[in-house]
Amino acid sequence: MKIGILGGTFDPPHFGHLKLAESALEQLGLDEVIFLPANTNPFKQKTRISPSKDRLQMTAILVSNHPQFAVSDMEITRGGLSYTIDTIGELQMVSPGEYWVILGADSLKGFENWKNPQRILRAARLAVAVRPPINKDELLRTVPAEFHDRIDIISMEPMEHSSTEIREKVSRNVKIDRLTSPEIVDYIKKNKLYQLK
Repeated sequence: MKIGILGGTFDPPHFGHLKLAESALEQLGLDEVIFLPANTNPFKQKTRISPSKDRLQMTAILVSNHPQFAVSDMEITRGGLSYTIDTIGELQMVSPGEYWVILGADSLKGFENWKNPQRILRAARLAVAVRPPINKDELLRTVPAEFHDRIDIISMEPMEHSSTEIREKVSRNVKIDRLTSPEIVDYIKKNKLYQLK
């Protein structure tokens, strides 16, 4: 099995996350992509985030019509800080296979600051989304040469929005219908997330 893992806060999940997973699935020939909402992102410890149950539920809603996508509560159940190396270790025990950690080019720039990056690269490959105006050569210059042969590039169109922008729009009562699924919009309204009145 060739499995991609897409971690993140998913606060909220949106069409950009879906497009990233779809691009990795198609371009790398993956069998499955697992979405893993983080309990606490080590790099965002001071950022206020929605309750894990809401982020998990919204992520499940986002992927519900995609049979090759799944959602795992592994990092939330484990509690504490969410480290990719711990997650890969658990996944390999439960479902041995070839793993790809899917991430954006911006996340790759700080990859050497992750917990045990060399161990991550021994256990998995990186699937990195490159969007214009960044190109592959520019991207690879931002990481040590020792990482290069463990990186697979995913080509993508520029992403038009982020979770941060969606939260800001909701707080200002700006419509987000074109940025995420109608069911997630309803969930946000029903649960009064992001100060939507």
